[in-house]
Amino acid sequence: MNDLKTTPGPRAGTWLPHVDGLRALAVVAVMIYHLRESWLPGGFSGVDVFFVISGFVVSLSVSHWNGGSLGNFLGRFYARRLQRIVPALLACLLLTSLVSVLLVPRAWLSSSNELTGLYAFFGLSNYYLAFHNETYFSPIAAFNPYMHTWSLGVEEQFYLLFPLLFFAWTRGERGRALSISLIALACLASLADAWLRPASNPTAAFYLITTRFWELGAGVLLFQGMHRFADRQAGPNARRLGEVSAWVSLGLLGWALFVSAVAEFPFPGAILPIVGTLGVLAGLHVAGARSILARALGSALPVYLGRRSYSLYLWHWPVYVIMRWTCGLDSPTTMIAAVALTLLLAEASFRFVEQPLRYSARLRLWPRSGVVAAGLALIVTSSGLSGLMTLMGSHLSLSTVTRNTSHWQAQTLLRIDEVPECYLLSRSQQAGANPAWVYERGGCSSRPQSAPDLFALGDSHTIGYSTMLTEYVLRTGARVILYPNFGCTFASLQPARESGQCTAQNQAELDDIHKRSKPGDILLLAALRLDRLSEQDAMVASSEHWTSMDTAQARQERDVASTQLLTQLAPLSKAGLRIVFEAPKPLFRSPPFRCSDWFNRGNPICAAGLSESRAAIEAYRQPVLESLGRLASGLGASVWDPLPVLCPTEHCESVRKQGPLYFDGDHLSAYGNRLLLPSFASFIAALPEARVHAHDAGIPAMP
Repeated sequence: MNDLKTTPGPRAGTWLPHVDGLRALAVVAVMIYHLRESWLPGGFSGVDVFFVISGFVVSLSVSHWNGGSLGNFLGRFYARRLQRIVPALLACLLLTSLVSVLLVPRAWLSSSNELTGLYAFFGLSNYYLAFHNETYFSPIAAFNPYMHTWSLGVEEQFYLLFPLLFFAWTRGERGRALSISLIALACLASLADAWLRPASNPTAAFYLITTRFWELGAGVLLFQGMHRFADRQAGPNARRLGEVSAWVSLGLLGWALFVSAVAEFPFPGAILPIVGTLGVLAGLHVAGARSILARALGSALPVYLGRRSYSLYLWHWPVYVIMRWTCGLDSPTTMIAAVALTLLLAEASFRFVEQPLRYSARLRLWPRSGVVAAGLALIVTSSGLSGLMTLMGSHLSLSTVTRNTSHWQAQTLLRIDEVPECYLLSRSQQAGANPAWVYERGGCSSRPQSAPDLFALGDSHTIGYSTMLTEYVLRTGARVILYPNFGCTFASLQPARESGQCTAQNQAELDDIHKRSKPGDILLLAALRLDRLSEQDAMVASSEHWTSMDTAQARQERDVASTQLLTQLAPLSKAGLRIVFEAPKPLFRSPPFRCSDWFNRGNPICAAGLSESRAAIEAYRQPVLESLGRLASGLGASVWDPLPVLCPTEHCESVRKQGPLYFDGDHLSAYGNRLLLPSFASFIAALPEARVHAHDAGIPAMP
């Protein structure tokens, strides 16, 4: 490879060692950020550095094209890009698909993984993430092994547009002016979108090519600007000034990576890393390859990492994510192991996949259209293979959660063995802005005339009873109307969780229940009324957590919520609807679905174990139970308590030998649902007859 030395301008085929050094800086920053955000708060800006470099280098690589027509130019360009990007990407995606199928259980925390991976094969994962509101900074992102492919999608989409805008550059001086104008206009339009879109959709603003084009375009414009002055030899003073400006620019870039963590990306957050990268490239262009900074960036280790930066970027994130799912990524030992495995996989990918296919002598003999066709066919075939592995997940998986979904995942039951002639009929009906799910029995004896309708409203814990409620329908013939109440909660006794759009949504669903119900029907209100002890991605309980429900503020909030609920529910109670509150269930500090296999039991999230003291749980929920009792008394309602069935001994267990009672730290499993059904059915059958309350003078006061 050639040394730049003091050549006035970069030329096609010229190797710029300091560019590899910048690549190394960018990929190391991203890897550190993804390992522990607090170590490098702006480390994700390394992606912005990559964007500038990509625009600069791709311009350099095709700037002296003289092969004729636009068609020839496009064929050559796309063939080279496919050889550069696709082989290593497909190898990474396929291996990640296989390991994910084997080790990652199906859950809310992994619900976006499969589709993100599928879109990544076609360079569209950024669009999937943008329009499914999967933010880059959310906890769920840390458990999606394909999340990092959003930036590859941006680059691939840029490469679709770039040759059309750059081709005029190869046509001579007038064409070069036209190309600069086209790319500059596209950058201005992209900047405008990056400025305006965050106000309406910040997630899309982060991911889309329309808001990121200006970053890659800046690299293109930098190359074009350099080339315009390629014949001017820099003197000693200019070279010194160039190196000073490069050092200052590197300082700006360092500030962006080490200190800055601007929330709004790509605008204005990306401006600092973009300006810093442009300044380093421009300064070293003037200073020359013999300058101190150019030699530092072009030294052995930065160049080694920079040449492997693509493979390092591809592999580091899946390695980190799979380790989070299994052994954890919290201790120094696991972090070192993650980096070592990343380096090993990246080296193997670079040597045996990326380089051989990128510089294949055999592929050089193929027509460019043949290379493009073969690349596209390989993408389609690989995506199909990945999809097949996903479809066979329940057979291939090593996770007991995936292999035994019917025990772990709460779901609607279409049939049960006890009444094989019956089946579940389900339909949705509109309830305000959201649907309600209606479940009835079909295929066997008609619905009993005396069976009351059961309405269920709350939050995800109501949906979490779907197995119990649909089996109740199949066994009794009763009709159940379940309101998913997406994104909201009701009757949680925590007013802050029911504010905003939830106020109108909850009222619309109550109005729908009032309209559809008749005296004697039942309203089940199930919701999370305690502070969680764990999330699916982390343990949140602390020593203070166990008393959080008994503080003065918590009691005051429950009193406010109870008064509001009396107002909301009194019309239903007066109309003869029998209201049933679910008492708080036991909660756990470790999510069972992440701690039930040999390869994840040692994860730090499992350290608290899968059981809790019944005495501690009883004490934790007692203040809320007392509030529910007063509320139920004021409404003439009842309280159903699942705790005696779920925790019959002095220790509450989330998993028993017979099966899991819980899926995560507070949502029941399908097995737990079925275990509760006898208690629930008996409680419903024993409810007092409906009566119309005479509260004509107003809403009763809290006792």
